[in-house]
Amino acid sequence: MNVQLIVQLLVLAEEARDQEELTQRLESLLTAYGFEFYGLRLHQKPHHDTVGSAIIGRWPRGWTEVYASRKYVLIDPSVRMLSIAQRPFRWRDAVFTFRNDPHKLRMERMMQDAARYGLDDGYVFPVHGRNGLLGSMSLGGIPIDLSPAELALFDAAAKRVFWRYLELRGQAEDLQNAAKVDTQLTRREMEVILLLADGLTSNEIAKQLTISSHTVDWYINGLQEKLKARNRQHVVALAFRLGLVA
Repeated sequence: MNVQLIVQLLVLAEEARDQEELTQRLESLLTAYGFEFYGLRLHQKPHHDTVGSAIIGRWPRGWTEVYASRKYVLIDPSVRMLSIAQRPFRWRDAVFTFRNDPHKLRMERMMQDAARYGLDDGYVFPVHGRNGLLGSMSLGGIPIDLSPAELALFDAAAKRVFWRYLELRGQAEDLQNAAKVDTQLTRREMEVILLLADGLTSNEIAKQLTISSHTVDWYINGLQEKLKARNRQHVVALAFRLGLVA
């Protein structure tokens, strides 16, 4: 464990004069820890537009094309975990969380494909702002075990690097001044809206949550009122816009 390297990045990130220097400092740390691949993203767009939200990253050659062509983002457990996670999490923990999901087989196929490209495991560090999820940093490659101290420091580094990139791009002020979202959703409402965003019908959501379809419709009607949405499609669109779903 060499937490001093992470602490060093926390300091040097503020001193980076441009994005190229910041990237060099970040990749130097990741190489020292054995993380071959990484991605830093800004989550302002619907989850099917992952290319447009990329800030910086390095992934195995051909993997992003496979990921996009097979529409893995729709069932990627790490992407779905981001909508509910408040802390860093490991890829394999996200897979376990959705082990009973209807799309389990597709998830397993995605992870098998990822492993063929050298993406065996990794970590995701969410970055939240006043209006919900703003971005995330993903680290991947061979399985690497981070201690609790390293995990906490990497989490701090992800946030520092994220904001420094936005400052260098001139985007930080707009995000920092974004209007605060006062909408508060219950755990069950979050479950319903996440499954709704995945394209499930009321009957499919009911089976997934072990409740009646009438209860699902009741939750959806409540969501429409809270979000002032015209219909369930508008609920999903607003959820993405407000950062309630990644």
